[in-house]
Amino acid sequence: MAVRTLVVLRALGLGDFLTAVPALRALADAFPDHRRLLAAPVQLAPLARLCGAVDEVVHTPEHGALDPVLHGAAVAVNLHGRGPQSHRRLLAARPGVLVAFRHDDVPETAGMPVWREDEHEVARWCRLLRETGIEADPARLGLRRPPLVPHRRLWGATVVHPGAASPARRWPAERWAEVAAHERGAGRTVVVTGTAAERPLAEDVARRAGLADCDVLAGRTSLLELAAVVAASGRVLCGDTGVAHLATAYGRPSVLLFGPVAPSRWGPPADATRHRVLWHGQTGDPHGDAVDPSLLRIGADEVIAALESLQPEPAAAASGGAGPP
Repeated sequence: MAVRTLVVLRALGLGDFLTAVPALRALADAFPDHRRLLAAPVQLAPLARLCGAVDEVVHTPEHGALDPVLHGAAVAVNLHGRGPQSHRRLLAARPGVLVAFRHDDVPETAGMPVWREDEHEVARWCRLLRETGIEADPARLGLRRPPLVPHRRLWGATVVHPGAASPARRWPAERWAEVAAHERGAGRTVVVTGTAAERPLAEDVARRAGLADCDVLAGRTSLLELAAVVAASGRVLCGDTGVAHLATAYGRPSVLLFGPVAPSRWGPPADATRHRVLWHGQTGDPHGDAVDPSLLRIGADEVIAALESLQPEPAAAASGGAGPP
């Protein structure tokens, strides 16, 4: 008998994937006999394997027709957005059943759950499933440890991640450097992470902070290697980025800087005591081409105080580790 297929659309970035992990796990529990395909950028495949809920990632850009292998699924779930474009994209692949939020321009979604604009991203997709009859626990955010062993000097290191997808969410380099220099002065190993495109920024932060070239990991790690560095770290410092969600997934202490988007929408769980969230209470355009004024109100001294308030924890071991909750 042919294996039935479950297709989940989430063709977005790292943070988007990590906030959908509880929903993906709920779907895996609900459809254990289905082949579970995640329609997402192929770069996420190594991390998708660590969540234990995805059989295969089928490379899918944010827009455009779905790969033919995704057509004809028994069930298609839209974890991508509210529609109508993403709804129509899945419907064009002719699934047996569509699970999605209701949109008036898509008659096939009549009677489906209603989108709530101010909902936390993790809670949103779990509620979609619950209101469709599928139990979902938003606390199931953890990932298995990557099958990589970071260099011993990285165990317990402070990870500074200054980049973000848009200028609106990028705290100034000189402030990152001031905080990194404080961590270095406290006797901690400090590394600066980022993508290849963010390497100039990382190098600038490192130079200002008096760090060595070997402390700049930006552009030198794969996504899986970055996850391993975060998992082995002592603390993580970053803005509203995917790395913040990696810190949550691996339970690493963190200080997170929020600007145009409220942490109530994209922050760590409210009861996650390992994380310190800094936000000055005003929202703005997360895609803006200048640093958001609310983010600029966060000073380096405020971040240093938050770092000092973190409870000391043993450095994460670089191998082993339990499976996801």
